[in-house]
Amino acid sequence: MQQPPPPPFAPPPKIPVVRGPILRSGVVIVSGFIPAGALIPNHYEIPHHDPRTKKGYQRPPQESRINELVADLRKERVDLPTAILLNIRNKDARHGLADGHLDLNALRATDAHFYVVDGQHRILALKKLIGEFDVDYRWSKFMLPFVCMIGATEEQEMDQFYVVNSKAKSVRTDLALLILRQRAERDDKVYEALLERGKDWQVEAQKVVETLAAESSVWRGRIRLPAMEKADTTIPSASMVSSLKPLLASPYFGQLGFDQQLKVLDAFWRGIREVMRPAFDDPTEFSIQKGVGVIVLHAVLLHILEIVRSKGLSVVEPEAFSQVLKKPLESLQGDDARGSPVSGLDFWRGAPNGAAGSYSSSAGRRVLIAKLRQLLPQVEAV
Repeated sequence: MQQPPPPPFAPPPKIPVVRGPILRSGVVIVSGFIPAGALIPNHYEIPHHDPRTKKGYQRPPQESRINELVADLRKERVDLPTAILLNIRNKDARHGLADGHLDLNALRATDAHFYVVDGQHRILALKKLIGEFDVDYRWSKFMLPFVCMIGATEEQEMDQFYVVNSKAKSVRTDLALLILRQRAERDDKVYEALLERGKDWQVEAQKVVETLAAESSVWRGRIRLPAMEKADTTIPSASMVSSLKPLLASPYFGQLGFDQQLKVLDAFWRGIREVMRPAFDDPTEFSIQKGVGVIVLHAVLLHILEIVRSKGLSVVEPEAFSQVLKKPLESLQGDDARGSPVSGLDFWRGAPNGAAGSYSSSAGRRVLIAKLRQLLPQVEAV
């Protein structure tokens, strides 16, 4: 016999709240924790902007963000400690606030809705969890921190939405990658989530970059880690991390152990230094250790490794790379800022005397990668 569906979740009739300071507009605010089931599925509204009617102000939700948060919450990888911002537009809502409680029954009697001013992705993720995975009301009972304006107008909501979204500053990419690497090393669930999303390379690359910055004779003092002054550094750590993505995704380099990857990269750059020594003695005046040089040379390294191996040379010896790269690097040509041809070491000089800077765009880097590959020797058959 089929079991009847469980009764709908019954939220508590009253929510304890703390009354906060009155806003400049005269609107009262309260804060507390509310079960998700007291909002979902029928007691909230997200005022999305409709270009036809010019109503609303919220951006459309991003399904990918919702699904990522659903997966992380289900697998207990994240918490939701920051408050969502709500508003009850109904002017009679103040009657639902008494004795340190928000009376949900009194609010519903006046047909009051909670308008989601900030936090729509959290609400929509919990809605999906309640709809699909709410065994024993687990997600309906999820306590969500909130701040709620009482009786603000839509215009006042928009004011607060603007303040929240225009004043917040995102975390710098280099710091975000550093934090991500530290979190992944401490918590297997973080690394598991990165694996699922194909982003585990970020942790591996960050670890490589931090080690090169500390131990490599080529890169010590040249990679700008979070909170470092620019000084004599030549490349931000985030750019160096991004440049390693194709290498870490490649069948050969990506399967090497961490120590071997470091040895290969160190040998590669020491080999380049043997060919282009003046550029490394005065690196801020050249582009070879800056973004365009690093991204291009790491992309070409995929092909260079095959050449080195086909010649029976060691991929952890600088001499192998200098032997393969000497002629290509010395032959590389381009035009400086004045339109005059330059080659070899002069190609990598900073503007206006060099040519490398003119290849700094994505399209330009692709052209430069192709030019370098054409100058490389053929892979020898084994």
